[in-house]
Amino acid sequence: MRIVIAGGHGQIALRLERLLAGRGDEVAGIIRRREQAGALLAAGAEPVVCDLETASVEDVARHLEGADAVVFAAGAGPGSGAQRKQTVDHAAAVLVADAAEKAGVRRYLIVSSMGADPDAPEGADPVFTAYLRAKGAADEDVRSRPRLDWTVLRPGRLTDDPGRGRVALAERTGRGDVSRDDVAATLAALLEEPGTAGRTLELIGGAEPVADAVRAIVAA
Repeated sequence: MRIVIAGGHGQIALRLERLLAGRGDEVAGIIRRREQAGALLAAGAEPVVCDLETASVEDVARHLEGADAVVFAAGAGPGSGAQRKQTVDHAAAVLVADAAEKAGVRRYLIVSSMGADPDAPEGADPVFTAYLRAKGAADEDVRSRPRLDWTVLRPGRLTDDPGRGRVALAERTGRGDVSRDDVAATLAALLEEPGTAGRTLELIGGAEPVADAVRAIVAA
């Protein structure tokens, strides 16, 4: 498969790129800056320079042509303000979905967040509230598109612990931690299971091997 990862320099994206390239997929990662290319090349991915905050639908669609799937793993990141949660976590996800439709790429995976909700209540941290609202609005937009075979993945609190290869994956898991390694492994498994399209899934660390957890979602 040819898979394009938007936000290709992110921590989850780089892990996913290594996994996909290692199993023989053709992988490209969309990055904002040319100096990020080395990390993608080291992961076995083709770097594609395209700023999702300024690009047009046509610009992005050109980079998606011939792809079998798109993974939206971009995010404004820690330290960014509420405005960039809107321009990256929401608007860029919508842009990539528009581009996928234009390029004829049906399979679309989006990395969201547990608690994402366009109507998330005000909390102690207004930037985090903006983040949850932006992610929730992006999820709603993607889920409204019949021309996409979408899957929304909502991980719990992310850690840099080594992956265990065991997770809990369900429509509702309850809150918990999950390593970025295991998020990447779950995304890789979801890409191989078209039967997971049309599902919004929460993910935390658990007891079930990743492949079994994904197969259980299909069986359900």
